Amino acid sequence: MIVVADPAAFPAELHPTAVTIGKFDGLHVGHQALLSQLQLQAESRSLRSVVVTFDRHPAALFAPERAPAPIVSLEQKLELLDSQRIAASVVLRFDEALSRLEPIEFVRDLLVGALGARLLIVGRDFRFGHRGAGDVDFLRARADEFGYRLIVPDDELGPEGRRASSTWVRQALEEGDVATAAELLGRYHWLRGTVVHGAKRGRELGFPTANLSPDDLEGFIPGDGVYAGWFDDGERSSPAAISIGDNPTFDGVPQKQVEAHLIDARVDLYGKRVEVAFVERIRGMERFDSIEALVERMGVDVDESRRILLGER
Repeated sequence: MIVVADPAAFPAELHPTAVTIGKFDGLHVGHQALLSQLQLQAESRSLRSVVVTFDRHPAALFAPERAPAPIVSLEQKLELLDSQRIAASVVLRFDEALSRLEPIEFVRDLLVGALGARLLIVGRDFRFGHRGAGDVDFLRARADEFGYRLIVPDDELGPEGRRASSTWVRQALEEGDVATAAELLGRYHWLRGTVVHGAKRGRELGFPTANLSPDDLEGFIPGDGVYAGWFDDGERSSPAAISIGDNPTFDGVPQKQVEAHLIDARVDLYGKRVEVAFVERIRGMERFDSIEALVERMGVDVDESRRILLGER
């Protein structure tokens, strides 16, 4: 997949194109259905499939204190888009200049002019341009003028017949409901980070953990608790019991610490870039009255993780 930051630099040899536009945060099943249709339509019309997305949520520019935390980093999003066999992604920097672009300029100069769009596929609630003045009706009214066809597919439904959305995914993760998040994402939610030295309390208690640095962590951190999941160091994928939170049994533990105990594995991981994927929440974060009670519960967590991940009791 070709990644382009400046539409003016979009390769002319990729023209003509089929284009979809959106934030695509998390690339959930609704996004995937849209991209699947983009691919099918592009292939049937001998067009190249192109995704136009943004480097940040628009709220990060106008109201950063209210901007939702991204489900995936930009790098993760591009990897997920690449897995969908997209020919090219155009990553627009959402800044003041882009926010002031009028809908007609967005369509005429960017989509049709720079990207060579001959087919547009967007969700029915898609809005664009200055103050969100552009919408599906705007695109439909100008299709003949600019020589493109517009397709507005039905929404993809998640569990309980509810429309899949990034907001729903984020809500599920905040509540620690990683199983529902996985249904909406069509895969396990995952974080990526660098393993750093911690306080080594886990090792002293008989449950050594790989601690992920908060400084370069990619992905939305689920709610506090203990989870069964998979740990991937680039060479192997290992079952793990993953803890998120401040570990209230001990004083002075940083908030939202992410640490994973690899089940039945001992590997030197310091300095490695790793990924952790969340399968199921075992329990919330608890404060224990004694170290002995904590160690006993950690043993139960590991056994439960082993059962969930490997089917072993």
